[in-house]
Amino acid sequence: MHRSEQNGAEVSCLTNSTNNVFIYTPEDDVEKTAIGPQGPIAKEPISKAQYTSNKNGQGLFDRKGQPDSDASTLTEEKDDFPEGGLKAYCVVFGAFCGLFSVFGIINSTGILLEYFSTHQLKDYTSSQIGWIFGLSLFLTFFCGAPIGPIFDAYGPRVLMLCGSVLLVASMFLLGLCTQYWHFFMVYSVLNGLGGAFINTPCVSSIGHFFLLKRGNATGIAMTSGSIGGIIFPLMLQRLLPSLGFPWATRILGFILATLLGIANLLVRSRLPRKPMGSFTSVAPDLTVFKDPPFALVSLGIFLMEWGIFVPLTFGTSYATSHGHSSSFGFQIIAVLNAGSFFGRYFAGMVADMIGRVNTLILSIVLCIITCFALWLPAGGSTAMLVVFAVIFGFVSGSNLSLSPVCVGQMCKTEHYGRYFSTCWMFVAFGTLTALPIGGQILIANGGSYTGLIIFAGLSYTAAAACLIAARVLKVGWKLKMIY
Repeated sequence: MHRSEQNGAEVSCLTNSTNNVFIYTPEDDVEKTAIGPQGPIAKEPISKAQYTSNKNGQGLFDRKGQPDSDASTLTEEKDDFPEGGLKAYCVVFGAFCGLFSVFGIINSTGILLEYFSTHQLKDYTSSQIGWIFGLSLFLTFFCGAPIGPIFDAYGPRVLMLCGSVLLVASMFLLGLCTQYWHFFMVYSVLNGLGGAFINTPCVSSIGHFFLLKRGNATGIAMTSGSIGGIIFPLMLQRLLPSLGFPWATRILGFILATLLGIANLLVRSRLPRKPMGSFTSVAPDLTVFKDPPFALVSLGIFLMEWGIFVPLTFGTSYATSHGHSSSFGFQIIAVLNAGSFFGRYFAGMVADMIGRVNTLILSIVLCIITCFALWLPAGGSTAMLVVFAVIFGFVSGSNLSLSPVCVGQMCKTEHYGRYFSTCWMFVAFGTLTALPIGGQILIANGGSYTGLIIFAGLSYTAAAACLIAARVLKVGWKLKMIY
């Protein structure tokens, strides 16, 4: 076994007693490896040492392979993915509805934080309130670790039902909360766990039906969070003054119940189930972090979470602290999510053309520029703040939508649930700490947002460095390589 200098793929030769030689070349796995500028996979011509005939003069060349990160077996999946059709797109629509319920609320975090800090929790600091939302995000991603293998073994049905009950209950009970611990139990725990039960099956199910178009399909489903981030803030802007907080959240509950009902009907798996050998099999597979590119991608997503949730959460309070009305604060989050909608959709299309990791790196670099060039000097300028919201929303749209498919590029599809959940178990600690750290930075700077903006920009910078390093380890410095 030797490693190809061209694209780092492992080549194994198995020789039997009849002198038949099978050559294993995973270089043509367009899902996992890089695509060169001159064809499906950039590679050198096959030499005699690479191509050997049997005694009948027939060359045996196995074009199916597997990624470096899963070198324990020499056979890759030979399944034909539908790449479309009614059933596949019904799954995408079902995932759209499910993720709308999860990320629509998450993308409205800034609205809820601003409301809590001026009403029920006005005696608490922004850092303390940030722990409520940080714990919810943490549970949504961390609990994906055991949910991933359960999805691989049993499919999405029971998981989706449990998550739907928890999310709807959280919204109906949120209006009754008056104390700090009430919000922890109802929003952090119920909403966080419910999001975990919905998020992992929705994203993983899409991977069962799409391979070459996975980036676009996942991007379509993930646009739901942006749409929810547009609708929910504008809806709350009208409902809170007229109906009050309890009925506003109950209406949200009815909307989530409808969307999750559709999701439960449409989301399904397709690949053969993988029975779990024991209870320990649902534990996160930490051995996958021995693969340096996967570890770097996971760290990059961790740091990216630090970057993205700062503008998303503190955008409303930033606007109001610079003399704008609370209505404008609600609207600026809607504007940011409107930009994110187009960003998520077009990022999926671009990712399928130039590569998923390439697209994610490009979007993060643009996020760095917008934070330092637009948000940092914005001050009280309405025009600058609106421009920042539109551009940052657009370029950050791919942050969450492309992350799952970049992780999926590191493993076989049948192992996608475990890799996805293990990665997000680690990333969850980023979501847990991002908002409390941001709130503490805000307090330490006496209410000035300069340090907070720099924190977001530097987090994105470190994330870009990790993803670039992972790409270099996989395909080298070839800029035209599709990966």
